Amino acid sequence: MKYVVVTGGVVSGLGKGVTASSIGVVLKACGLRVTSIKIDPYLNTDAGTMSPFEHGEVFVLDDGGEVDLDLGNYERFLDIKLTRDNNITTGKIYQSVIDKERKGDYLGKTVQVVPHITDAIQEWIERVAMIPVDGKEGPADVCVIELGGTIGDIESMPFIEALGQFSYRVGPGNFCLVHVSLVPVLITVGEQKTKPTQHSVRSLRALGLTPNILACRSAKPLEENVKEKLSQFCHVPVSNIVTLHDVTNIWHIPLLLMEQRADEALIKVLKLKRFAKVPMLEEWMRRAEICDTLQDPVRIAMVGKYTGFADSYLSVLKALLHASVACQRKLVVDWVASPDLEKHTEVEAPEVHKKAWDLLKAADGILVPGGFGDRGVEGKILAAKYAREHKVPYLGICLGMQIAVIEIARSVLNLPDANSTEFNPDTTTPCVIFMPEGSKTHMGGTMRLGSRRTYFKVPSCKAAKLHGNASFVDERHRHRYEVNPEMVPEFEKAGLAFVGQDETGKRMEIIELADHPYFIGVQFHPEFKSRPGKPSALFLGLIAASCRQLDSLLRHILHRGNLTSRCISNTGPVSTKAYQNGNLKKHSKSLANGNFHSNGNGVHA
Repeated sequence: MKYVVVTGGVVSGLGKGVTASSIGVVLKACGLRVTSIKIDPYLNTDAGTMSPFEHGEVFVLDDGGEVDLDLGNYERFLDIKLTRDNNITTGKIYQSVIDKERKGDYLGKTVQVVPHITDAIQEWIERVAMIPVDGKEGPADVCVIELGGTIGDIESMPFIEALGQFSYRVGPGNFCLVHVSLVPVLITVGEQKTKPTQHSVRSLRALGLTPNILACRSAKPLEENVKEKLSQFCHVPVSNIVTLHDVTNIWHIPLLLMEQRADEALIKVLKLKRFAKVPMLEEWMRRAEICDTLQDPVRIAMVGKYTGFADSYLSVLKALLHASVACQRKLVVDWVASPDLEKHTEVEAPEVHKKAWDLLKAADGILVPGGFGDRGVEGKILAAKYAREHKVPYLGICLGMQIAVIEIARSVLNLPDANSTEFNPDTTTPCVIFMPEGSKTHMGGTMRLGSRRTYFKVPSCKAAKLHGNASFVDERHRHRYEVNPEMVPEFEKAGLAFVGQDETGKRMEIIELADHPYFIGVQFHPEFKSRPGKPSALFLGLIAASCRQLDSLLRHILHRGNLTSRCISNTGPVSTKAYQNGNLKKHSKSLANGNFHSNGNGVHA
């Protein structure tokens, strides 16, 4: 087993996760099997109880693991399925060591950070690296490990010590350290400054780790003299210093690495030359180029309460992008804070209220993602009502499905007190209730989590057609509340179809309105399994309906199968050399007439 460790210096938020994912893509393109591990130095056992405002979204795995959002990047980039153990936290390590101590496994010894914690970290890495994640038998060839945080953080010290020991333990040729650092440009002098990276590498070396490759984040490509200076002071060959400059979309990052021959540096350090082949990234090249050339917009209103931090809905944004590229449309996400739609905002801040409603009314489609708590719920209900009454394509995910049910109960069934017991435990019309198997005393890891099977009960429904007329679909869940099964007959009489249910037929998974162009709600989270070349069927349906392409999409699926790579399937081979020489545009000129766009809130892919 070979190991690539990715660390970060100077500041957080440099893109270590995307860098680690892109390194995996390049190695995979070389014909190697790749797995990934994310180390998070926080004391939490997992990410399940963290606020999205602080840490971004909680990504959910097939096995029910609630993990860091970077594991979502790994799965999307590498098209793999990770496990909860692929996310290591300080909490998990200390808990495992304390459990062993309580059992008497240390035979009365004084339990210390070194060697017991550091040994536990190394053993965890070696064990998890051997777990196959690509659907094939046997372990991967390379494990890419991302160390969260920044070099110098006190909480990451045990992990740095463990990785230093680990590099010695596995030996030369089996360990490659990639250090991601910042090379800023001071406006006053207009010069790329290397001192922050020099100090970061010096700190890293003082802790027992020496970088083999420097990945330098900057606004523009590094100048040659800057590379030479970094090489001199950081003791890294110029050929092993790569620039990760700002790009139009993150699908360019693996191509940037390949263009600067980072694959050759990785293969050389890991002594894999006789096993690796010439990297082939034609599909990535086409997709990145298409993403830059799309022009016809599709506007999606994202109605939620975490709209001030785009990472809170990262997987939803990625899934929308995957679908919009497949439909050859430039994605425009309009963030609508759900509290701004509510009546109290009209009184307190009329301009904010008007702006929110103007965005909602201008949208081609409306999406209400998952969430917890009662803040902004009435605004989400109003958004669902607007979509239903004005025939605007609507996709509700998890809570987004539940509030759609509440809205129909109030507006169509004329039940004004209809609500979820999450928001009003004393409601006289509980159309959404707490699941009986849930825990009311413990928050972490007690929800209905992970991959569950949903059976289509109405074969002619849009959801089933979008999934190629499948009889069931396996999707990931994360919820404590569900539609009250006792009220299902009333809703069905009113025209709300529960087209997807679990194996018992008592848990409602998918809702649809037959007399609406596209009004679908799902209890699961389809965004977690969307991939760049294989967009989620329901997100694809939302984008297609928003572009008035749904009928043609359904006909295409009926006659030709799933529409996943339509926008990148009509060109001949593209060579690595063509990309490196900047000649890719001529290969994809006829592909598309439009690309992904964000409204300035930091969404890149």
